[in-house]
Amino acid sequence: MPDVLAGTGLHADPTAILGYRSSRAEAADLVLGADAVIRSGSVIYLGSRIGARFQSGHNVVIREDCEIGDDVSVWSNSVVDYGCRIGDGVKIHSNCYVAQFSEIQDGAFLAPGVTIANDLYPGQSTSAAMMSGPLIGAGAQIGVNVTILPFVRIGEGCLIGAGAVVVHDVPDGSVAFGNPATVRGNVRQLRAIQSRVDAVTDSVSRFRFTRSADTVLRTAGSKSR
Repeated sequence: MPDVLAGTGLHADPTAILGYRSSRAEAADLVLGADAVIRSGSVIYLGSRIGARFQSGHNVVIREDCEIGDDVSVWSNSVVDYGCRIGDGVKIHSNCYVAQFSEIQDGAFLAPGVTIANDLYPGQSTSAAMMSGPLIGAGAQIGVNVTILPFVRIGEGCLIGAGAVVVHDVPDGSVAFGNPATVRGNVRQLRAIQSRVDAVTDSVSRFRFTRSADTVLRTAGSKSR
């Protein structure tokens, strides 16, 4: 019988479920590395392999046949569907959905509300047979409420702006935003954040945009203050 093979130092809240059996695949062991923290309401299926120091928020679902590296965190109400590969040091924030057969490489970050798709023509059997999520490159930073369509490749170190809909590949190191997401420049061109905000003292929202904050990228020859 398949089992939960957990490393030392596991902390699982009483209502967390480790080793849930899938109805779609033959069950295999759930392998969970050392020092995992699984918070209340979370469900991790049999058949996945998860590295050391994994942390879940509350009500997280990790489906079967996933390969997850070390030092990964998946925060509250997020779902990683089956057959995904997630590298070391990946951070998936709250309310994200990672579709089947997606790959997220080392050190990437998904902000709250990111949705990943894997079926180009929903309802068509040929499309279902070719389901494939995107590949998100190492160190890429995906902003709040971004939607990423099937088959897309987001390059290493990219920054994808909030609310973008990514329908085409994005080269390494690019800044892209909009619907559809369009490459607007390179992360090396980003204005220093200190030049875009002013400190305030009358609110717990400690900074506000300056009047010139709409200029996101430095133009050729310009310098950040």
